[in-house]
Amino acid sequence: MLNEKAKELFARLDLEYAPVALKYCVVKPEGVEHYDGHFAFCEYVREAQKRGGKFYITKENDACYGKVSLGMIENPPVTASGQAGKDFGMYKTEAACRKLYQELPVIVPGTVNYVVFSQVSECDFDPDLIVCIADVEKADILMRATSYVSGDFWESKSSPVMSCAWMYAYPVISGKVNHITTGFYHGLKRRKAYPPGLRMIAIPYQKIDEVVLSLEEMDWTAIAFREDEESKAELKRRMDGWQEMAKELNSTVDLK
Repeated sequence: MLNEKAKELFARLDLEYAPVALKYCVVKPEGVEHYDGHFAFCEYVREAQKRGGKFYITKENDACYGKVSLGMIENPPVTASGQAGKDFGMYKTEAACRKLYQELPVIVPGTVNYVVFSQVSECDFDPDLIVCIADVEKADILMRATSYVSGDFWESKSSPVMSCAWMYAYPVISGKVNHITTGFYHGLKRRKAYPPGLRMIAIPYQKIDEVVLSLEEMDWTAIAFREDEESKAELKRRMDGWQEMAKELNSTVDLK
């Protein structure tokens, strides 16, 4: 279960759109409201941000194919053939789109039958995934938190259609944080879920504790970007130290 420190740190980011926690369940979750609606999977994160509270959906609630990447249903032949991607104008041929479905990340079929959504501030379960929507300034803090301790590289893996697969399945399968930019992807753009130019960041359960620790320990504004005189003096002291190290190693440092 997310502790209060984690909730405080995510709240401190003061994101325009509240961070949302997701839980993937094989059996019906107890004490959770079933959402009475019919939207594309990507829109349920937005619904959680709008309404608050905690709710779950099933494959019957999904009006698109997020349920494919979660293993709730098999690939429908017409879309998996690439026909839809071609007709939408996202790919030149069916074959080009079909390549996506041949490599699509899919959670083990039958293991996700219910998906619980909750704003992080109200989350009372262990999330499988936390999704954040952030402007560039806040996204910089979050992304740095994903590598501050581990040194993991930043990666963005996606496709013109089925961006849901890369945001809601790929991270929990791979254990890697994934991030995309709103305005690029067919379903998100078509449904106007978010304004263009924001970063969607999906943090899987394997990385949540690390991100929380990093948010607690690291400087949210790196020293080179601070304008106060104390920070400038400290940065100069550190950089002068590089020159001393370089002299001892009979080398040079040209960083400014």
